Amino acid sequence: MEDLGRFLGLVAEEAGTPARFIEIGEEDLGEGDVLIEIMRSSLNYKDGLAATATAPILRRYPSVIGIDLAGRVRSGGDSGLQPGDEVLVAGSGLGEEHPGGYTRFARVPSSWCVRLPTGLDAEGAMTLGTAGLTAMLACMALERNGNTPESLGELPVLVTGAAGGVGSIAIAVLSRLGYRVVALTGRSQESDYLQQLGADRVVPREALAAGRGPLSSAEYGAAIDVVGGSTLAELLRRIAPHGTVAACGLAGGADLSSTVYPFILRGVTLAGVNSVHPPGEAREAAWSRLAALLPGEVLDLLGRVEPLSKVPELAPEVLAGRIRGRVVLDVTA
Repeated sequence: MEDLGRFLGLVAEEAGTPARFIEIGEEDLGEGDVLIEIMRSSLNYKDGLAATATAPILRRYPSVIGIDLAGRVRSGGDSGLQPGDEVLVAGSGLGEEHPGGYTRFARVPSSWCVRLPTGLDAEGAMTLGTAGLTAMLACMALERNGNTPESLGELPVLVTGAAGGVGSIAIAVLSRLGYRVVALTGRSQESDYLQQLGADRVVPREALAAGRGPLSSAEYGAAIDVVGGSTLAELLRRIAPHGTVAACGLAGGADLSSTVYPFILRGVTLAGVNSVHPPGEAREAAWSRLAALLPGEVLDLLGRVEPLSKVPELAPEVLAGRIRGRVVLDVTA
């Protein structure tokens, strides 16, 4: 075991107690055949929950939190990864079942590592992070069910929670794939930002207020929903025949009160998106497509960089839905 000395990590020491910065060592990094020197991480909704102890995200205590990381391989064992290779880890249990990325080093199984695609550095990779992976997998779910720009014609794709991380990236990806995009947000002040990302139209949250009856007018060809709850239930009523709703979040609630009518009368598909443990080929494809679709100027628009030390301050903001786009964390600062 290489002696890395002592370094700071943001650690949840027990359930119900907010995470705090403490000194840790390599013995606190968990098991794996690849040692990574972390350069950047990111702030996700799950990280906000873990940092504030709002929900039991972690499966082990004490543990470093942070579900994303990007950095350079320090040692790769027999994995085929070489010292200096740049990799990212997003999901796979990082920061939940395994010590996470809010520190200087990580030890993980090689199967979790994705080599940084051409065109992405550590900062760009973490501008995307789990949010980007989720958004791309959601777009791929629409494609898999035949909801292409050509098949939808003039019918737009609705993106809920549009100003957040997943929503912002979904808009950028969908628009570059040729879809017409409607952004649903409770933050009207972000309209210019959402249109810069590629939204054709921005509508207020109230536009999806609960209606009457099991079905409503078929306004949208498909949708990506990060809110869940009553928003998802209402959205299902408004999807056109054979449309797909890719569900990937529950910021508005985990319960779903709906009828079967959208499914049996319009053939609507509700497709769940699991970005923690997607099939390996889907994960690799998603990262390659993100790197190819989103140029540097879009990544610059999507994210801002903050030092890791600001996580306790920023965590309540991400939970309250007050952060636009993505926050990249510089763990070296």
